[in-house]
Amino acid sequence: MPPRAFRIAYDGTGYYGFQRQPDVATVEDTVFDALRALEVLDADADKPVGYAAAGRTDAGVSALAQTIAFESPEWLSPRAFNAELPADIRAWAATDVPAAFHATHDASRREYTYHLYAPTDAGDSVETDAEPVDDDRFHAACAALSGTHDVHNLTPDDHNTERSPTLEATRDGDYLIVTVTAGGFARELVRRLVSLARAVGTGVDSPAKIDRAFDSEPLPGHEGVAPAPPEPLVLTAVDYPGLEFDTDEEAAASARELFEARRIERRTGARVAGQLADGVR
Repeated sequence: MPPRAFRIAYDGTGYYGFQRQPDVATVEDTVFDALRALEVLDADADKPVGYAAAGRTDAGVSALAQTIAFESPEWLSPRAFNAELPADIRAWAATDVPAAFHATHDASRREYTYHLYAPTDAGDSVETDAEPVDDDRFHAACAALSGTHDVHNLTPDDHNTERSPTLEATRDGDYLIVTVTAGGFARELVRRLVSLARAVGTGVDSPAKIDRAFDSEPLPGHEGVAPAPPEPLVLTAVDYPGLEFDTDEEAAASARELFEARRIERRTGARVAGQLADGVR
């Protein structure tokens, strides 16, 4: 069977990350279960032949453009794939790829988007002890965090820690939409970059903390940078030179409908939580 690559979107809030793990629900395990149900993957097989994925999102992180590739029968379209996937995981595009294609190593650029709750006025914050974010300081922090650095103080990884991220942010009401791009990312790097930018943007940390984070010496525990929460983070793009994906219009329409239903459900939940917060006196 020739290899094919699929674009996968998922709401990661109900999963313990993308990569499979024993005894917990992961996106990858769920994808493999769907392939077994479709008889694309043998019941006793560990993974599909030639399988690789673009990245390993952390627990709670979602994706728009996760990319997986493996040897696939011609009939396996995104809509056929979705027949055995749960509603919070949707295949929506696919393309044939060369035999030597590797979804991890051949990606030239990855993009993450973080929806950071960052009110500019402390009085607007639902967190009564939250510090307001100064946009100028935040943008300056993003610029300082961009470029080639050894990020060993911003990841649990202990080797291969040189990375070249670019951080940009735009304001949308009480939120800063932070876009982080790079050829590749170390574990938890995006969330720690956002966390450090927020700390500088609020004045909790000075800009000198960024230089300290990139220093060759390890940060002591009390100076460490904790990762920002995972739920606001989305893997939004993975680029492969010369590769164009064909959108399965029926599968994409189904995905939009299902995720829109989730948006309404969560908006409704937010209104209920708001009434409780406002009513407790």
